[in-house]
Amino acid sequence: MLSPLQIVRTQYLPIIPDALQEIQRLSFFPEKINALAQDDAKIQKAFPKTYGQPLMVAKTGNEKERSAKRVGVVFSGGQAAGGHNVIAGLFDALKLLHQQSILLGFLDGPSGIIGGKRIEITEELLAPYRNQGGFDLIGSGRTKIETEEQLLASLATVQSLKLDGLVIIGGDDSNTNAAVLAEFFLAKGCATKVIGVPKTIDGDLKNPYVAISFGFDTAAKIFSEMIGNIGRDAISAKKYYHFIKLMGRSASHIALECALATQPTYAFIGEEVSAQKKTLEQIARDLADLICRRSELGKNYGIILVPEGLIEFIPEVKALIKELNKILAQTANVDLNHVISGLTTSSGSCFKSLPEAIQKQLLFTRDPHGNVQVSLIETEQLLADAVEKELQKRQREGTYKGKFNVLRHFFGYEGRSGLPSNFDCNYCYSLGYAAALLIDEGLTGYMAFVQGLHLTASKWKIGGVPLTSLMGFEVRKGREKAVVSKALVDLEGRAFSHFSRLREKWAIEDQFRSPGPIQFFGSQEITNSIPLSLAIEENS
Repeated sequence: MLSPLQIVRTQYLPIIPDALQEIQRLSFFPEKINALAQDDAKIQKAFPKTYGQPLMVAKTGNEKERSAKRVGVVFSGGQAAGGHNVIAGLFDALKLLHQQSILLGFLDGPSGIIGGKRIEITEELLAPYRNQGGFDLIGSGRTKIETEEQLLASLATVQSLKLDGLVIIGGDDSNTNAAVLAEFFLAKGCATKVIGVPKTIDGDLKNPYVAISFGFDTAAKIFSEMIGNIGRDAISAKKYYHFIKLMGRSASHIALECALATQPTYAFIGEEVSAQKKTLEQIARDLADLICRRSELGKNYGIILVPEGLIEFIPEVKALIKELNKILAQTANVDLNHVISGLTTSSGSCFKSLPEAIQKQLLFTRDPHGNVQVSLIETEQLLADAVEKELQKRQREGTYKGKFNVLRHFFGYEGRSGLPSNFDCNYCYSLGYAAALLIDEGLTGYMAFVQGLHLTASKWKIGGVPLTSLMGFEVRKGREKAVVSKALVDLEGRAFSHFSRLREKWAIEDQFRSPGPIQFFGSQEITNSIPLSLAIEENS
């Protein structure tokens, strides 16, 4: 059953950009795209049918006759707030373009495409899910459509259902799936068009055309509320250091956004650690220096933000993980002595220096690609232990006389399915419109985007960027594979520079901020606020 707030939220009407008000007159026009893809020749060889397509931007033209479309939609990967509004925007736009259009939802993620499991989405079915969190309307999954058998099964499904289009809502891996399917369908003479939609709370699916992925704003605001609450508790109790791990394996966007919102004692940015080539020992020493400085001021408490992927940014650990991935991709037998014997001297020393619990997590927690599952590694515990060891050494030397009591937290799943912020409600609804229009235009192998997100929603514009222009190569299960590239925190960007200028004051002066919960009613300055990092980057 829906709560009173959820019921009220179903009635929220997302702001429709002025550019979408006359949907019947919208068409896409090609524009030159800035070179984004890495290894162009290799990408072209892997995607000969879809490589080299132009950027497409929607503009108002003459009204044209539209035909009814049959479109499928699927959630792929982890949840992100606003997903239901992508489906709502897709549904509403298809019906506006032609009332007889049909939208089918594939159940439980990409496996639903392979097995043909689907339901027809109607207004009656969709109504309670508008502006709601989660992916429970049709479910999600992490199946990768990549084998010949899976591709042929997917082809059979879309052909049997006579689909004009397929919309894949997901992150970088899911949009890689969209690129693969678009290429495969064209190669097989299939008319089904494939469009990707940028989803991930991690914020690492971004480029010059996709300013931010949906779900990021809501997740960061939920995490920031909790960090703000802990900050208030820390400054009240004055006896704990809170080590808070935040979702974001491959990039530190969430950590940076939450730091800007809450002004913690210290926030690690993995990309900075990598650029400075800091070892785990150096990191522990630097943090111990700060704790000693605060202790001298009578402050034996604080908040430390840790991106979950930090461990992969530490050079010696990154090298170790790379070697482990290669060794474990070649054997199903995880024997400790065998693994250690296959490591280089430096990586072997690094592995042996880690606590036994972390060693086990590195060896036995693998993701679907066969790589170390970094999200399950207790990086916050590793850091706290390393700092405590350094502080104990200083206590013995008489240079530290404070108290170091630690509480650990991991904020991840709490932010994935919350009630979406107005920003994510509006953004996702427009993304659904963009996907519908791209399919209606007969385009395939594109990622839908919304431009001008730093402006009021009425001023946003939509378009599509070719997926192959966003791709590079990564090693997966020991083999090189073309994938949509992840975007890391730009250490030269305005958001990080802003953070860098202020963090020294935050470290000493306890300038904790409490953003509070997401607001849906009241001043638009609060209800329609956009991510701080986006606002700073756009200098708005």
